[in-house]
Amino acid sequence: MDRFEKNIAGIYREKGNAWISELPKLVQKYALLWGLSHLEPFKNLSYNYVLSGYQGSVPIVLKLSLNIFDLDKEARALEAFSGYGSVSVLAHQAGALLLQKAMPGHPLKGSGSIQIACKVIKKLHQAPLPTLGNFPHIEEWLTALDKAWKLPELHLQQARRLKKCLLQLTRAPVLLHGDLHRENILSSGEDWLVIDPKGVIGYPLNEVWACVEDPQHDLAYIAKYFNFKFDEIAHWYYVHLILAACWQVEDNLDPKRFLDLAQGVLPMIKEGTS
Repeated sequence: MDRFEKNIAGIYREKGNAWISELPKLVQKYALLWGLSHLEPFKNLSYNYVLSGYQGSVPIVLKLSLNIFDLDKEARALEAFSGYGSVSVLAHQAGALLLQKAMPGHPLKGSGSIQIACKVIKKLHQAPLPTLGNFPHIEEWLTALDKAWKLPELHLQQARRLKKCLLQLTRAPVLLHGDLHRENILSSGEDWLVIDPKGVIGYPLNEVWACVEDPQHDLAYIAKYFNFKFDEIAHWYYVHLILAACWQVEDNLDPKRFLDLAQGVLPMIKEGTS
């Protein structure tokens, strides 16, 4: 059983196993419905079954998910970001999403990546704030921190305290991607396009945490680029790491990666809150 199958089985149990066994039929269904050919699954799948192929001569991506609600929200977020640096939605049904394929589609990496990521975020946040669509607010996501989790109490208490302070600061809301790590930023000709948005209303500072790889360097650059206070950026980064750890536990997955990052940035947090 590969990582994708383990993730699906871990989250959805029997329903997940049944869905995995039905995937060949689902792929055939949408290939016929939308005129798709040469469909091949991507490597290193995580929570959705994603394939590349063609609609006629046009490169496409077909995304199938057992989480119909989240996939629908992703489609609405992409439509809201249309013209502001996201891939285009070509068709959408419950549990299935047909997308423009970014070409050549290489994920963002290497020197200068944080500079490009900041430009992508700035463009994305220029999209008009949706009036419809029922996107959740970041405050709803953050309520997860107030639950009891099998995580170090030190981190939970620190994240709760910082969250309370940060939410008192007033900033203009924007539509956030919500999971903008560098593998969700793909090359498209001379430009870059984002994929896989979660779709959540929040503040620009809530967006940047996922694209951070070198906290000391990247957080300093982000603060300067957006004219944010370094402490505020660092505090949000820490809060989102602990939130991500909570979600890992909720999905029966290992939170170690996020806890290790949080532990590494903790001295920075203590300095900023002393």
